[in-house]
Amino acid sequence: MTILNFLLILVNTIILVSGQFLWKMGVMQREASFQSIQDILSLFLSPYILSGLSLYGAATVLWLFILTKVPLSIAYPIQSLAYVFAVFGAHFFFHEPLTAAKIVGVLFIMLGVSFIGFSA
Repeated sequence: MTILNFLLILVNTIILVSGQFLWKMGVMQREASFQSIQDILSLFLSPYILSGLSLYGAATVLWLFILTKVPLSIAYPIQSLAYVFAVFGAHFFFHEPLTAAKIVGVLFIMLGVSFIGFSA
């Protein structure tokens, strides 16, 4: 696997995590009650939710391109870096607690991704 392919997977992962952050912002912006179809439609029409969906669409197109260049057994585990970005991003953007267990879990994920990445 080349550095370019790794960078493409990294960009794809960042786009996906950004989409998740936008979704979180969208549901935090209003009371997402999910009590009626109107509530759900209103939520989906939120600019944050629509932007997150757009990012997911772009990430899907990029992912399809990546899969033409990188074996799935290598690309998908590397994409698990999304967990690392999400844990630290949630801490900084949403002030979610960053516990020792989360940090240890992130270290294990990074270790596993390293084994897969270097074995390629």
